[in-house]
Amino acid sequence: MRSARVVVTGIGVVAPGDPGTKAFWEMLTAGRTATRTITFFDPSGFRSRMAAECDFDPAAEGLTQQEIRRMDRAAQLGVVAAREAWADSGLGEVPPERMSVSLGSAVGSTMSLEEEYVVLSDSGRRWLVDHEYGVPHLYGFMAPSTLAAEVAWSCGAEGQVGLISTGCTSGLDAIGLGARLIRQGSADVVVAGATDAPISPITSACFDAIKATSPNNDDPEHASRPFDMNRDGFVLGEGAAVLVLEEMEAARRRGATIYGEIAGYASRSNAFHMTGLKPDGREMAESIRAALDEARLDPSDIDYINAHGSGTKQNDRHETAAFKRALGQRAHEVPVSSIKSMVGHSLGAIGAIEAAACLLAMRDNVVPPTANLHTPDPECDLDYVPLTARDQQVDAVLSVGSGFGGFQTAMVLGRGER
Repeated sequence: MRSARVVVTGIGVVAPGDPGTKAFWEMLTAGRTATRTITFFDPSGFRSRMAAECDFDPAAEGLTQQEIRRMDRAAQLGVVAAREAWADSGLGEVPPERMSVSLGSAVGSTMSLEEEYVVLSDSGRRWLVDHEYGVPHLYGFMAPSTLAAEVAWSCGAEGQVGLISTGCTSGLDAIGLGARLIRQGSADVVVAGATDAPISPITSACFDAIKATSPNNDDPEHASRPFDMNRDGFVLGEGAAVLVLEEMEAARRRGATIYGEIAGYASRSNAFHMTGLKPDGREMAESIRAALDEARLDPSDIDYINAHGSGTKQNDRHETAAFKRALGQRAHEVPVSSIKSMVGHSLGAIGAIEAAACLLAMRDNVVPPTANLHTPDPECDLDYVPLTARDQQVDAVLSVGSGFGGFQTAMVLGRGER
């Protein structure tokens, strides 16, 4: 039996384009894309030379020089998003032992760790001699849990702190598991979300090797084309999104603004292949049904589906099949869209970024579009909200994620007014 109802009272986003929740939502509703040629390194030798980069200056966002030196870019993005979410929540003093952090990340501190590997491989053992003890923060770059620790330090959380790494479903899983901490009485407040800054040579090479990313380098703004017949892979991105979760009645007592409720969450594995997907979408469909059951909603109650929509032929057809299998006729009636068409695919962070978009869709009753969708794939025959945002009532949203390793996650968000 479900106990406490969990709501979102704060949102913080650092997404491709300008940082901040307001800029993020304005970009989505305008249908603008943030995919460009990579600037972090020389991408000329790569098959895919594009990414969705954040216009992010850590000093301008309030990080001290000591924090900047200590943190990888992923940690910087996560801490800035967490601080925005905390300020947005309006929370005052919270007993630190009753505050937890549940953060997701697929690749951790990849950028900094790769830089240090290059130094070590170039200079060998002399690196340790010349630096006496090496780079003082190297261990922090190596341990993914450092990202969650940095967020915990930034908000003074002394409760349970953990990092979830389930590939591209990490963000949704971190939020779902964070909500469970409140439901089971282990925390009063959970700072939950995800961060990833994977735009580096090693990560780009990984996806080049399996040809998962788009090679449409001559037109990067239109390279991410989920559900389009001419799509040819996803575009790598970066970013972070953090939500402040509270028990509903506690939030109401203090007069907090409630963006929505984490009404249902479920995850499944296809136990099949590291990157392959079964075409029938059964495991994703099962996670959707389980999330709906936990939310006590029927398919007819869902007003919008935020798709994983990575822009690979395999994924888009897989989740189209899953929606039909789980929702029946409702799958053909409810609008579906992919914001990866605008902000790229930030791996573990994207699920949290998409959850933020779903909450804002409910706040404003606006469904964000799928950009660059000009020629629909006949095998993807649902309403994918092409090109232009749509005004409509949004009271309940289904958001899904599909990750390498076979992870299939579904989350239902509602207004919290039922």
